Amino acid sequence: MALGSCSPGERGQGLYIQRFFGECTSDYGTATDVAKAEGECGIITTLINAFERAHPEARVSQNVVAWPGYSQLTAQMAARQPPDLVTMHSGVIPDYAGKGLLEPVEPYLAAAGLSPGIFTPAARQGVTWKGRMYGLPWDTHGGLWHINLGLFRKAGLVGADGNPILPRSPEELLSQGRQFRERTGKPYLIQSLVGDPAGAARILYTYMMTQGAPVFSDPKHIRLDTPEGRRVAELFRDVTREGIGTSNMDTPAAIAAFMNGEGGVYPTGTWMIGQFETEEKTRGRPLFQSYSVQPFPQLYGRNLMFVSGHAWVVPKRARTPAERQAIADYFRFMAARNGDWARTGHLPSVQAVIDGRQFLSLPHRRDIAVVARIGRALPDGVLRQNAIEGLVGEEMAAAITGQKPIAKALSDADRRVNEFLDEVQ
Repeated sequence: MALGSCSPGERGQGLYIQRFFGECTSDYGTATDVAKAEGECGIITTLINAFERAHPEARVSQNVVAWPGYSQLTAQMAARQPPDLVTMHSGVIPDYAGKGLLEPVEPYLAAAGLSPGIFTPAARQGVTWKGRMYGLPWDTHGGLWHINLGLFRKAGLVGADGNPILPRSPEELLSQGRQFRERTGKPYLIQSLVGDPAGAARILYTYMMTQGAPVFSDPKHIRLDTPEGRRVAELFRDVTREGIGTSNMDTPAAIAAFMNGEGGVYPTGTWMIGQFETEEKTRGRPLFQSYSVQPFPQLYGRNLMFVSGHAWVVPKRARTPAERQAIADYFRFMAARNGDWARTGHLPSVQAVIDGRQFLSLPHRRDIAVVARIGRALPDGVLRQNAIEGLVGEEMAAAITGQKPIAKALSDADRRVNEFLDEVQ
């Protein structure tokens, strides 16, 4: 398989795949046994190798981009030399589909013998724009509560069944957090509030959704400075002010603190499960046989979570019937192996995989499978979701840490996002 960028003269001579998830040809350059692959890079590289071996007629070439690769993709589209298949975050799909730069994938799914109904609701929503699907859903990912069970036992917050006792209301979050701090001398929540706007935005989006409050009044206008938004910000401001949660950590510091047993819960993504499972298996480490992972606890009325996902999209360009068939073959091959990707920690996009014995037998997956059902994305008409997440997260972190009054932070978030969206074409 060729690695690196394809020149204009090479376009149209095979299936050109462009992806992120890292480059690891030194370890997996010729590997085809996905059962022996580890991590995002190892698994995706091995899967693509296995596809090429099963479909030599596709003549696969591959370009591995630095994360996330969208500037390069935009330049390729401007030059009218886009790849055939591209990894894309579901929140970015509207930016490209809305400009007519992606193909709807229903014809490819039909040619592959795949019904849209095989995908989980969360995965399907993530690739849908104005009623059409613009990608093969690959996974669902979002925030989870990663938990140190050893500290939870010391705090008296583990039930008779061995599972952590999680709060079911804002009041319980504060009371359990105080109990944890008093009995362990450590913070209940390890929060990465420095340079990690995505984490703060996930909290605000999730707990506004659980109160039934729309984050956006319409695709061009966000509404965070509401009673529901202030309620969330006030809760996590109390957590931080009382020392129940940390306030001065960036992501590397928060990861290190959690792995070194310096707090009870680290709210971060599905992508950290693999690393923390390694700690769970390592004798002598604080998480040894003392790790649990759960969805965000239901603090308000509805059990929902903000999620995103990865997908395989098809940039629009003229293609021969053979090229279109190669894309359909790729979709069929990858959908059939969606369970292999689940070992990364991300949730599978195929409902039968979520429900299957192989997935549920993986460590901790039974506890988080519900996220594929309760996960919700932002409305599909919202553009520039990644940039918006950054603006929202900055202001939410300022509210949580007390750098700004809550009403000021949320109103500033509304103003900044809405002014930004007014300029988006």
